[in-house]
Amino acid sequence: MAAMETREAGFGLPPSVWRPIANVLATLMTLTAIGWALSVNRYFGLGLYPQQFFAAMLVFVLPVAYLTLPARQGSERTTVPIYDVVLALASMAAFGFIAVKYPQLVLMIFARPLEVWLPGLIAIVLTLEALRRATGWALVIIIAVFLLYALFGDVFPGRLQGRPQNWQLLSGYMAFDSNGILGLPMSIASTVVVAFILFGVLLNLTGGSHFFTDAAIIGMGRYRGGSMKIAVLASGLFGSISGSAVANVVGTGVVTIPMIKRDGYPGHKAGAIEAVASTGGQLMPPVMGASAFLMAEFLAVPYSSIVLAALVPAILYYVALFIQADLEAAKLGIRAIPKEDIPDRRKVMVGMHFVLAFAVLIYLLFWQRYQPERAALWSALALIGTSMVIGYDGVRPTLRTILSALSRTGLGVVEILLISAASGIVIGVLNVTGLSFNLTYLLVQIGGGSAVILLALSAIVCIILGMGLPTLGVYVLLAALVAPALVEVGIEPIAAHLYVLYFGMMSMITPPIALAAFAAASIAKSPSMATGWAAMRFGWSAYVIPVLFVFSPTLILIGAPFEIALALVTAIVGVWLISSALAGYFSQRLSKSKRVLFAVFGLLSLMPAGMFEGAIYSDALGVLGGIALMGNEIRRSRATAEVRA
Repeated sequence: MAAMETREAGFGLPPSVWRPIANVLATLMTLTAIGWALSVNRYFGLGLYPQQFFAAMLVFVLPVAYLTLPARQGSERTTVPIYDVVLALASMAAFGFIAVKYPQLVLMIFARPLEVWLPGLIAIVLTLEALRRATGWALVIIIAVFLLYALFGDVFPGRLQGRPQNWQLLSGYMAFDSNGILGLPMSIASTVVVAFILFGVLLNLTGGSHFFTDAAIIGMGRYRGGSMKIAVLASGLFGSISGSAVANVVGTGVVTIPMIKRDGYPGHKAGAIEAVASTGGQLMPPVMGASAFLMAEFLAVPYSSIVLAALVPAILYYVALFIQADLEAAKLGIRAIPKEDIPDRRKVMVGMHFVLAFAVLIYLLFWQRYQPERAALWSALALIGTSMVIGYDGVRPTLRTILSALSRTGLGVVEILLISAASGIVIGVLNVTGLSFNLTYLLVQIGGGSAVILLALSAIVCIILGMGLPTLGVYVLLAALVAPALVEVGIEPIAAHLYVLYFGMMSMITPPIALAAFAAASIAKSPSMATGWAAMRFGWSAYVIPVLFVFSPTLILIGAPFEIALALVTAIVGVWLISSALAGYFSQRLSKSKRVLFAVFGLLSLMPAGMFEGAIYSDALGVLGGIALMGNEIRRSRATAEVRA
């Protein structure tokens, strides 16, 4: 079909022409982002509005999208048909005009002149078409619904009724106003995200990904279920940087899933644990699929506050997954990785210089208070320097490698930048129509002012709205539509935003549309729905932990140090108990009654002491009862082993 589509085009740009052009544009995109992050324009006395920079980024983004993404998803791009060349040039012209003329035209939006609404209309249409090619129809349909609401908001009943907008005014507003395409999501994606993706690309090209995989094998390969634990560690690390759960499944799953299956795990469980580990990467600081930076902007708090708040829930998520991997291995009798497959420790120690790059990143972010994009760029520079001198496994970056990293970064951020630009349209509609206030009022009204009802309703809405959307798109949508209602009923703002992010990301592993689980299933060659249900079981903690930190912010490090430490310890005990109940195994197989007891004591332990009045007693009961139960199981398993001996 792809070949037929190319023949029907008759003629166009062959790969020898369009690929170099796309690589050059992608490289320029990355260099433009680096230049802005380092304030290069100021050294030349060039004062620019941030929106001019965002528009300049889109001058490169959309042409790259039209050159590299075929009109029909799933088909292979060979020759670029002439209509895509026209669309690439039109998008470049529209955003180039906006970038150059922005200072003169931004104040004329409400006058609706031709030179404002026409490039705005072209920008909207071409951005949505490029987004469709990159991500599919789901997000495009949602944004189209918002635009229709902006045009015909007066026909909606009750509290959803909005202010209808003139289509010419709406076109200009979306293209020129700082609440539209050139708004907050583009601000984060075109600076912070590009810098971190560059860091991740360089890490891969210099052998860093190979080093961390080898380190994970050395650390976990000697223990039972080592392959599963390696997948948890590797996918969690790279998922945080990748910006997409599905992309991480595809990127790391092709290595980890066959390894897990080779050890004897069923295919659906191998795919499920990879999907859950990759999805959790979007919840793990410091990057959180770029959501952390955007969350800091939404809440007007330091980035470090978001990272600290998200840290404990993410740790609990991976502790639960790690424990289940270990228990599954024990239940299935899966042994450690063969010694001959474990890398030489001395060889791996050479790669410790990669850790230095992360140390630089953390030092600059948290101690020197650098802007995230600058910290990422300095870390990338440290990575290049140490890799050139030391290298890893015979790999040392050359100038060609660095140039390749620039183009790969540009190509890699196209989807995220398109999502960010399109997400600005949603925020623009919410602002210009008053829908944000109306929807918040409606959700609170439906919930009857009850935080419990509103949380349950919000969780369902988050999972439904998140289906089929990438991380950044999920968060922007939910932060604008659902989080304000949670804040309205008295929930801590950071807890509200983390809550919607967690349940939005759970759409990735929750059937019937579980994109991360289905992507893993295709690699594992296992049934999609079976993999999805297994992923829900492995990822159970992400459905519970957000509810806990909403009612007791100690789990997001808000409270007295002793209360926070107590909440963390008891939560880990609770996670262990519930994971054992779900696996049906602790030190030996558990009967149904024992599984119920493990689950009950686990739930009691999980509830933080400050969750409600008297919760400290239920917490103590859960921990003491759980420890007694675990001790009894260990004693029984030892007695059984002695009898068999």
